Amino acid sequence: MSKNIEKQYLKLLKDILDNGVEKQTRNGETISVFGRQIRHDMSKGFPLLTTKKMYWKGIVTELLWFLRGDTNIKYLVDNDCHIWDGDAYRNYERRWETEGKFLSPPVNKFTKEEFINEIKTNPMVARELGELGPIYGKQWRNWEKVNFYDGSLGEKHMISSFTSVDQIKNLIEQLKTNPDSRRLMVSAWNVGELDQMVLPPCHYGFQVYTRELSVMERLEYYAKHWFTVDEVVPIDATTHINMDEHDVPNKAISLMWNQRSVDTFLGLPFNIASYGLLLEIIAKEVNMVPDELIGNLGDVHLYTNHIEQAKEQLTREPMELPKLNKLPDYLCMKDNWECYEPSDFTIENYQTHPTIKAPLSN
Repeated sequence: MSKNIEKQYLKLLKDILDNGVEKQTRNGETISVFGRQIRHDMSKGFPLLTTKKMYWKGIVTELLWFLRGDTNIKYLVDNDCHIWDGDAYRNYERRWETEGKFLSPPVNKFTKEEFINEIKTNPMVARELGELGPIYGKQWRNWEKVNFYDGSLGEKHMISSFTSVDQIKNLIEQLKTNPDSRRLMVSAWNVGELDQMVLPPCHYGFQVYTRELSVMERLEYYAKHWFTVDEVVPIDATTHINMDEHDVPNKAISLMWNQRSVDTFLGLPFNIASYGLLLEIIAKEVNMVPDELIGNLGDVHLYTNHIEQAKEQLTREPMELPKLNKLPDYLCMKDNWECYEPSDFTIENYQTHPTIKAPLSN
């Protein structure tokens, strides 16, 4: 399969337009296909699409929000990221219908604009109404685990306590101690809590995989990031040792995410870049080289009010992919990722066609 991520994406758009089945869904009419895969070699550039301008700060902000374990839109709103506004407001509308309208004296319903402004300016409202339930951040960083014990009176499997599992922290630790494990996975699909979420996870889990770098791969990486090739020690039986002395990565790491529902025009380009950035961050944390990014896609669809926009995008020629600038040197696991700010992540040489606007279906 071609490693050019943008050409794969455009091919996927055409596949849906040519072969998509019409469906009436929860939030609008779609045309869809099922079971597709995309792959990208991270050495070929950062996978941020160029056939339409992407909202880079929003991509970074949402990913950091997940990694912080946050589930309240306050952080997003404060950083001018509004992709979850519709879900939060819809949740507020449901609550108002069952609670707010019956209060005495009656409470006036916020418009969406008023609601978002209240989240931004009123901490009490943000705490009460900004929560989205146990979505991605909760499951990634604080998956709830029930502990059982055998009762002293012969009762079995009594609940003793609840603890949490930090899947991201565990993943980092496993990569450092057992990088060839086949259990390097993170899941957001907590069946017992789906009904408490404003939206069940679309991208519901990811897995990482590592491999040993060859001497030549390590040498090339060393030359690219430290010195020129003619200054590097000759290739011989001790080269790996020489590379180890300079803390050159000896493994490459790939990431594969699984997605049940794919809003191909608006959502998928966002997902591709987000998981590309997550792969870069994890690789930095464990001193490995980002290798392949792979997406396994279930219901791959275009909303019917995105069809003309998709056709317009298909007329555009992809440009060279941008480059992700060097990530901060500090490690962030110790500070629950809060030491990262959206401004820490920048790209260069991002040449792009203009934005193509389309309505978001919540």
